[in-house]
Amino acid sequence: MTLITTATVSLVDLEVETVRTDATQSFVKQETIMVTITTDDGLVGTGYSYTIGTGGRSVTALLRDSLLPLLIGRDAREIESIWRAAHNITHATTVGAITSLALAAIDTALWDLRCLRANEPLWRVAGGYRSSVPLYDTENGWLHLSSEELVAGAVAAQERGWGGTKVKVGKPSGGEDAERLRAVRDAVGPNFDIMVDANQAFTGAEAIRRAAAFADLNLFWFEEPLPADDVRGHVRLAEASSIPVAVGESLYSIGQFGDYLQRGAASIVQPDVARIGGITPWLKVAHLAEAYNVDVCPHFLMEIHVSLVAAIPNGRYVEYIPQLRAITNAEIAIDGGVAQAPNTPGLGIDWNQDALDDRRVE
Repeated sequence: MTLITTATVSLVDLEVETVRTDATQSFVKQETIMVTITTDDGLVGTGYSYTIGTGGRSVTALLRDSLLPLLIGRDAREIESIWRAAHNITHATTVGAITSLALAAIDTALWDLRCLRANEPLWRVAGGYRSSVPLYDTENGWLHLSSEELVAGAVAAQERGWGGTKVKVGKPSGGEDAERLRAVRDAVGPNFDIMVDANQAFTGAEAIRRAAAFADLNLFWFEEPLPADDVRGHVRLAEASSIPVAVGESLYSIGQFGDYLQRGAASIVQPDVARIGGITPWLKVAHLAEAYNVDVCPHFLMEIHVSLVAAIPNGRYVEYIPQLRAITNAEIAIDGGVAQAPNTPGLGIDWNQDALDDRRVE
């Protein structure tokens, strides 16, 4: 049988590996929400989601009090049915981050079970397009770093064979942002991708102004230039600039992505498997983007996104921000400029149970 017998949640606090700042916030810590689901045939699936410092206890409370009891006795193979049932009983709190993060922790655990039962890796079960994907670096592009440090990080990524680097923007002066970016472009030459990320810092007018200041730098994308709910502003920016607009880490439903795609407000989408509510809706966003001939370059969570980007034909890049090394036994495999999707059955994340126990706070 495949009936769910137990479903538990715990909260694990994980320190950040390095100082990470952008135009609107700092990455304080990772609150890692862990869900474990056991079935009556002896399989155990582990799923997770995260916050960057606040709200983790709200997610675990929603799971413990409302969502996990719903799973007991359900067939773990019926992932769509379980996802919809959990979504429906939280209807009054969707669309929203707390609910999406809770749904994601359940959904990733169910996908772990699906892959374990099939004795196949996630990248193959989710689509099986290819087994490796290109990488770009974010870890050396934070806003607090000097131009010299940005250049050193970009050159190091290029020498490793990686495809690109991301540089955070949002300095008080657009000229300062442009100078920092120009230093990186001059160092790496014309054939290395440079992405910029404003983390929703600008007004519509300022985003258009900064895009004009960046126009001759051959940028690969301009990420989150405006607040995520300002779709109209993104439309205006896309019409005013030739720099591709990238959005998605702050969108929490398939419908929000559909609005951006239908209105031509995004040239690249960046769904985050935790924030969209799990692998099930993540794949729907990816296939919707494919229908619009738009690439997928997901936000953060490289340890699971490497498999999902490998699963789909329009997966372009995986973002390199290592964050799970303290609680896993192995890192993703990198060969030159590409990351190899894990071939082990399940999600491909080898959790270190002792390290998880040491950091468990709830």
